[in-house]
Amino acid sequence: MPNAVNRRLSAEVLQADLDCITALKVIEGYAPSNPADTLAALTDLQTRVAAAEEREFHLANSYAAARDETLALQNERHDRVKSVKNQVRAQFGNDSNEVASLGLKKASERKPPKRQSKPDGNGA
Repeated sequence: MPNAVNRRLSAEVLQADLDCITALKVIEGYAPSNPADTLAALTDLQTRVAAAEEREFHLANSYAAARDETLALQNERHDRVKSVKNQVRAQFGNDSNEVASLGLKKASERKPPKRQSKPDGNGA
């Protein structure tokens, strides 16, 4: 593809291109020296562009649906894992080796809370 650029053209540019092709249809005697610039070639190219845009649209919808399914399944799995952790705590206790094997801290490994001392002062 000569001069292929990986950027989107603006909607205004794309519409101007379509308007130009439409206007070209009524120009009598148009006979370009480059066969790629004929009305038939442009019409064929426009058909291919429309088909590619349609494929892109369908693929984008498929991608969005797959992404949504993945996110839903990941959230469901996360909820199940949280439930499993709670079940292990309930069944074996907060200070058990089973709790630690799930990557959680045992109750005995937690630091006891420390009281915050009040700042010195007379309150005035």
